Amino acid sequence: MEYVKSKIRDVQDFPQQGVLFKDLTTAFKDPRALHIIGWDLSQLYRDKGVTKVVGIESRGFIGGSILAFELGAGFVPVRKPGKLPADTLKATYDKEYGKDTIEIHRDAITEDDIVVLHDDVLATGGTMAAAYNLVKSMNPKKIYINFIIELTSLNGRANLPADAEVTSLLKY
Repeated sequence: MEYVKSKIRDVQDFPQQGVLFKDLTTAFKDPRALHIIGWDLSQLYRDKGVTKVVGIESRGFIGGSILAFELGAGFVPVRKPGKLPADTLKATYDKEYGKDTIEIHRDAITEDDIVVLHDDVLATGGTMAAAYNLVKSMNPKKIYINFIIELTSLNGRANLPADAEVTSLLKY
């Protein structure tokens, strides 16, 4: 993971003044870094019987799709309102820069599913907590939560459900 860390770009004052943004796009464009991320993600869940990976818009689609492929699981997108074509469930939540809403197809998860919720970065945890609640409302067998990067100083884990297993590949 040290190689991956070396490929992550810091962007000062994005998306607003005073924020140091960890830009994973520079790691995603590097074939070796992308392979390491995909391999390390898949090793976390290889023997857990995962049937669906839920990726959160938009960078969560990248790692989530790779993880689903590596595990032989299906991929389910969580998107911003109006982007999914069929009947959806939605959640509105607070995040570090205001309020936001996400949606998931109502028929995306079944009671037989074992799910990994994936996003690129854990900051305050608001988006993931909302996604967790949406998926939990569909009563899957098990839900895991995963991130590539965790910004520990923001204490986002405190906003995630205590009963969920949360993993991150990198911590800053």
